[in-house]
Amino acid sequence: ITGRLLDLIAQAGPLDGVFLDLHGAMVTEHLDDGEGELLARLRALIGPDVPVAVALDLHANVTPLMVEQADLLESYRTYPHVDMTETGARAAKVLAQMVDTGARPEKAFLQAPFLTAIAWQSTWAEPARGLYQRLEEIAQDATALSFNMGFPAADFPDCGMSVLAYGPGAGAAARQLMDAVEAAEADFNGPVWSAAEGVAEAMRLAATATRPVVLSDTQDNPGAGANSDTTGMLRAMLKAGASGAIGNLFDPVAAQAAHEAGEGAVVELALGGHSGVPGDSPLRARYLVEKLSDGIFTAPGPYYAGRVMEMGPSACLRIDDVRIAVTSAKAQMADRAMFSSLGIVPEREKILVVKSSNHFRADFTPIAEEILVCQSPGPMAVDPATLP
Repeated sequence: ITGRLLDLIAQAGPLDGVFLDLHGAMVTEHLDDGEGELLARLRALIGPDVPVAVALDLHANVTPLMVEQADLLESYRTYPHVDMTETGARAAKVLAQMVDTGARPEKAFLQAPFLTAIAWQSTWAEPARGLYQRLEEIAQDATALSFNMGFPAADFPDCGMSVLAYGPGAGAAARQLMDAVEAAEADFNGPVWSAAEGVAEAMRLAATATRPVVLSDTQDNPGAGANSDTTGMLRAMLKAGASGAIGNLFDPVAAQAAHEAGEGAVVELALGGHSGVPGDSPLRARYLVEKLSDGIFTAPGPYYAGRVMEMGPSACLRIDDVRIAVTSAKAQMADRAMFSSLGIVPEREKILVVKSSNHFRADFTPIAEEILVCQSPGPMAVDPATLP
């Protein structure tokens, strides 16, 4: 992919400037710092005088090489991420200034000495909300200012939180923001429920609630590298006799079997649990095929923002009083249409289990009685201290 990108840039030259939209936490099998290497190759191609601006995800693991090779790194300020357009506009504005003036802003870069779980990084809650408010205040006097909360599972020396500042007084601005970040270290924490405890609490709340209780199956979040197929939360729901819905569960074999059987059929399946997660296994049982879909629908919520989803052959399977949204493609449950496209009305369910860590909050918070973060087997550790 990097080779194709650089070939296209070479064919397009000479250029006044380069704008890249990167994630910022790429790790490859042979290199820890994917974006740093990409930017170094780009710089070798275009030379030292062409300005380079990069828009990054809030979860970027920013490295010294990335900072050295790019003239500007500008990052999202929301999680769930809903400010991609605004981030691009800020970066493009500074790039235009660099093209017009030929000048490059002063840089400052600091890294925090701790990791935080993505479950506690939501900018809808403290401490992240307050830190980004502080960023906005400090940014009034800077050309650009970013706080990246990092992606802890990347597991290399430069992963984690960082602050970037550009323009006059960049060093002082970066230090002010990093001081606030370090002071908030202990606040990046919250209650984590076991699967059984989370379901029991959800049932207690649902007994008098008028809206669904939402359980985040955070360790099986496919947006963070999980397979979205573990069965821990499903087993807990069934054991407790709970009523609700779970999604998305990635199992193309089960989805195909449901399509072959047809709506209204009862099929015996070994559902989910195929990714080899310790402590997890397929749930073999008989399931009612309630609804089938080709998996193509529009997700209008704030996160996917009108994107046409292509989830492949999909099915709503029911066992006892639990409905399961089974798909043939992986995408985290961050839009209510992922349920409703399969005939599940999320607003009417007592309990909703979502395989997502935070992006679901943008569309599910307005309908949620309460949100509980739950821990069942899955590869995306809710506690970074448990990472090897």
